[in-house]
Amino acid sequence: MNSDTPEAKHTIRTFAAATFLNDLGSNMIHPVWPIFVTEVLRANMAALGLLDGMGEALVSIAKAFSGYFSDRVHRRKIFIWMGYLLSATARFGYSLSHIWTHLIPFRILDRIAKERSAPRDAMIADVSTYKNRGSHFGFIRAMDHLGGICGILLCLFLLKFLGYRVIFALASIPTFLSAVLILLFIKEKRVGLGSNIPKLHFKDVGQNYRFFLGLSSVFALGAFSYSFLLLYAKNLGFKVTHVILLYMIFTAAASLSSFVMGKLADRVGRKPILYLCYSLWLLVCLLLVLTPSRLVILLCFVLYGAHKGILIPIQRTVVSECSLEDFRASCLGGFYMVTGLCALPASFLAGLLWEAFGMLTPFYVSMGFTGVALLFLGFIKIR
Repeated sequence: MNSDTPEAKHTIRTFAAATFLNDLGSNMIHPVWPIFVTEVLRANMAALGLLDGMGEALVSIAKAFSGYFSDRVHRRKIFIWMGYLLSATARFGYSLSHIWTHLIPFRILDRIAKERSAPRDAMIADVSTYKNRGSHFGFIRAMDHLGGICGILLCLFLLKFLGYRVIFALASIPTFLSAVLILLFIKEKRVGLGSNIPKLHFKDVGQNYRFFLGLSSVFALGAFSYSFLLLYAKNLGFKVTHVILLYMIFTAAASLSSFVMGKLADRVGRKPILYLCYSLWLLVCLLLVLTPSRLVILLCFVLYGAHKGILIPIQRTVVSECSLEDFRASCLGGFYMVTGLCALPASFLAGLLWEAFGMLTPFYVSMGFTGVALLFLGFIKIR
């Protein structure tokens, strides 16, 4: 499908609306998630790291399987709307939890629901060209974060009147609407099953894909969950409402950087934007370990938001362009799986280090992994 056709524009806009609604719901939960887990359900930092890391690991496996089967059966849409439906169910389930172990099955369901990502991103890549692919992924991610800002504001408002569990239950509604949007408005061409397509082997994906997968995995090993930054701020004296505002600042910065840097990546190339992305996270870690203060934390949430806003759309753009078209969802899913599996040891180790050696230790370790990733980036051949 040509990216200038009305059908292509309709596809991008529908995905943008769905991701806006979904993240409105998820960000009614995310800002208070670490506080709910540690203070309401009485879990320790290691348990929080396990929940967050386990969630990311499950996301990665679900994305790999959905990407593979999406390519094999030539179907994208069913994986996408079912993913949103599973997320809505899981978020309602969080509201029923009374000890932290009750969260585990719903966390599993919520993370498995991310299987929608690889088929959706493959559809976005398919209706895009090199000249606008970065912009499309950046726009989708910007709408993701814009929905997040609205969700945070709604969370702040509702906290005055409702408890965490009621808010979690309400958060399932916009995500359910995302599933309805995809089901009704995304059109998919009917083609035969893909049994005639040869199986994809790792050696077939190309050196650039393999190298980018390797350096992204190294970076992911040091990129622990956002929960640690929120609790870092709380430990330095920020109130719960102020912690939520910090998360909103992070989300706003991510939304702006996603849109701007996606367009810039189409003009200057992908590699310079990747250098900037990794350098921003390195700067965040340096500032937090060298000059911890309230003003520095505020700056760090802006920088962290800019980093996150760049990271996901630029990764999706590079992987899409390093992939064979017939196996695009498989390559995206495989990338998400490997880098996501690195999130389990990253967050769990960060929690252990925090408990054993203090809250600055995870940031020192992360700087080491980020430095290695920056070094490796010099050897990859991407435009």
